[in-house]
Amino acid sequence: MAIKNYNPTTPGRRGMTSQDLSAVTTRKPLKSLVAVRKSNAGRNNTGRITVRHRGGGVKRFYRLVNYRLPAGTVATIEQIEYDPNRSARIARVKDQNGLYHYVIADSTMSAGKKISSGADAPVETSNRLPLANIPTGTMVHNIELQAGKGGQAVRAAGAKAQLMAKEGDYAQLRMPSGEVRRFRLECMATIGTVGNEQHQNVKIGSAGRKRRMGFRPSVRGVVMNAADHPHGGGDGGRHGTGKAPRTPWGQLTLGYRTRRRKSTNKMIVRSRHEAKRKK
Repeated sequence: MAIKNYNPTTPGRRGMTSQDLSAVTTRKPLKSLVAVRKSNAGRNNTGRITVRHRGGGVKRFYRLVNYRLPAGTVATIEQIEYDPNRSARIARVKDQNGLYHYVIADSTMSAGKKISSGADAPVETSNRLPLANIPTGTMVHNIELQAGKGGQAVRAAGAKAQLMAKEGDYAQLRMPSGEVRRFRLECMATIGTVGNEQHQNVKIGSAGRKRRMGFRPSVRGVVMNAADHPHGGGDGGRHGTGKAPRTPWGQLTLGYRTRRRKSTNKMIVRSRHEAKRKK
């Protein structure tokens, strides 16, 4: 997937790039596989803002992607489509019963290709099998964390995980972050790499484009009043934070751990932080 460049006709266009949609084969989604996506602008069910700097953005329909094709499915890819809700492309497939599904499109999918799902499926790119039936060293994506629940890991554009080893009831996979993690052998995964690999190289280029994506501006705390932020206030011109960096509510924010992840540590063989330090 290539990157499309623009001529510098305006300051916003200078340096702006976008995705090349030449691989997308249709502009309209299937009506039966879309749903209304209500924008909550970063608010929870009580109306309070829980994620700041969100709001606006263009209206979108949500595509109902199937992350767990039933075992025994043999489907034909009919279209490759753009999905505004994710970085990857999606493929519209039609199974042997005439039912349509949306699946995450990998880098080799094209109209007319057949894909299979199940323990008896051939070990080929785009097919979905249990980890127990996939050879060691294979690149996979859309991996289940719990058998039968559907793929939850490695679904972003260009993402892939490598099956490193199988020990007992578990398989070890090296994740895109460098973390080595254990999965049950009965968990399903799709062989191959997620498509649209150049997504990370797209340059937004203008503030308006970011606003249409649903992001609102972020104001630095040091330019606020003291009543609005711990970094605010002070006489004179530019100044630093004056203290350890904090959130607007006074919580330390630089290097201060706030997440509790003890429940997932038992499945992690090597932390992604250890992998980065060794580099």
